Amino acid sequence: MPSYTVESSTVEAPDGVNLRTRIFRPKQVTKDNKNMAIVLVHPYSIMGGCQDLMQGIASGLANKGYPAVTFDMRGVGRSTGKPSLTGFAEVADVVAVCNWVSQIISSHKILLLGSSAGAPIAGSAVDQLEQVVGYVSLGYPFGMMASILFGRHHNAILQSPKPKLFVMGTRDGFTSVNQLNNKLKSAAGRTEKHLIQGVSHFEMEGPDYDAAMVNCILEFIASL
Repeated sequence: MPSYTVESSTVEAPDGVNLRTRIFRPKQVTKDNKNMAIVLVHPYSIMGGCQDLMQGIASGLANKGYPAVTFDMRGVGRSTGKPSLTGFAEVADVVAVCNWVSQIISSHKILLLGSSAGAPIAGSAVDQLEQVVGYVSLGYPFGMMASILFGRHHNAILQSPKPKLFVMGTRDGFTSVNQLNNKLKSAAGRTEKHLIQGVSHFEMEGPDYDAAMVNCILEFIASL
């Protein structure tokens, strides 16, 4: 039996777009929770990204006593609006959901997590939200080709003073280990990386690695 419940709701973004959300709410909050909730931002909408891809990690976090929230960005699933090519419209979606989470869940702190293209989108929202105290990236697309779409997001997270963790497979097809290392050299504040040996970008997004992602996230939370 899962040790959490799932609730669905709708959040309205400032431009009137309605975003479909799910709260994975633990039945018992762990003592190590630090009054924290985790908001998860799914991969690129235009390539089929949706909140269902984040369900495994969200449920794993809820099983460990942390409220976790997933949502469909604009134009995905039952959310209204249209997705944008470069993800800048979706930053407003992240901000709206985080503000809603602060009101609906009795958590004063939020860890913001983005997967694949959701990582630059989430990263651009970090310093817009006082309640966000940390950031986790799963497979940030720093590579040259991906930067054509998402390069303008890079500085927002790299210049943020908030603690951040970058998790990546060493066989990631969008970003090489050298590209990741070079980018992180310019990062402000506390910046950590965790490499998963021999794993590709889409393998890491798959359910086989959900438990490993949960463990990385929990270790990072414990250090905040």
